[in-house]
Amino acid sequence: MTLREPLEAPRAPETLEGAGLEFWASVWRTPWVSQTADYWLVLMTAEALAEREKLRELVLDNPDNPKARSGLRELERQLVSQLGLLGFSPSDRSRLGLAEVKKESKLEALLAKKAQRELERDLVKP
Repeated sequence: MTLREPLEAPRAPETLEGAGLEFWASVWRTPWVSQTADYWLVLMTAEALAEREKLRELVLDNPDNPKARSGLRELERQLVSQLGLLGFSPSDRSRLGLAEVKKESKLEALLAKKAQRELERDLVKP
């Protein structure tokens, strides 16, 4: 997968608000999200995030409403799936062929130093 420079967000639909609008504004800056191929998935995810915000308020205001709580959990499962399709977890980025930049561990650094010393020692031998 080819990465590109982050894009300006396309004009947000007027119906988006809250968390959905924030997601819309930020998602286009990720270098693997396409304004053409991913547009509808991004829109559905942004709408679901806005809906989640309202549904969560309903659940917090009415904690004894099992239908609202169940609806919130189902919507959250849907969001996790949608965000995964867009590559928003390390395993999903890996599946999409987007490597995570990993800091070298101390052990890896020590092993690399040792290998370099051995290589230098072998080059110096007559």
